[in-house]
Amino acid sequence: MRPLMHLNSRICLMNSNTNTWKMDDQMDKDEFSRRVLEAESSLYRVAKTILCRDEDCADAIQNGILHAFQKIDTLRDVRYFKTWLTRIVINECYQILRQEQRQIVNNGYEQTAGQEMYTIEDESIVLQEFRRLPEQYRIPIELHDIEGYSVKEIGEMLSLTETNVRNRIFRGKKRLRKILEGVI
Repeated sequence: MRPLMHLNSRICLMNSNTNTWKMDDQMDKDEFSRRVLEAESSLYRVAKTILCRDEDCADAIQNGILHAFQKIDTLRDVRYFKTWLTRIVINECYQILRQEQRQIVNNGYEQTAGQEMYTIEDESIVLQEFRRLPEQYRIPIELHDIEGYSVKEIGEMLSLTETNVRNRIFRGKKRLRKILEGVI
């Protein structure tokens, strides 16, 4: 028979393989809510270090809490709830950053994260200069930054190593920046 421990009037069982206590049932909604409220200020501080806008921080935290609640069964040890939730919120922050980086200037008024506003004329100049880049740079940049493929996926598509893909993206962006410095 496995040892039992009472924790907050809930029964926990000792896992003899890992020497850790595990709840015999999943965390209920009240317990989940209580722990989320305890972690709220910490989650905000973590999100704020990654994202600039308060609205984005709130979105990341809200999405993180939702995903955590939906995946509560993947939490291995209740003692690590805050760490687990923080990791989920960090992933949500990075997801928001990726979405903002992929945002394309729309009608000359939409702004990409961390950049100045561009006019329609600037956009057409950037596109013209981008199309003039050699294909070896243009294709990896387009696949990565516009289509959202990972470096690994691009390497498989183009039969290149991941290092080669990263170098081509870096060198292509560097060339494009240099060309555009005098134009925009």
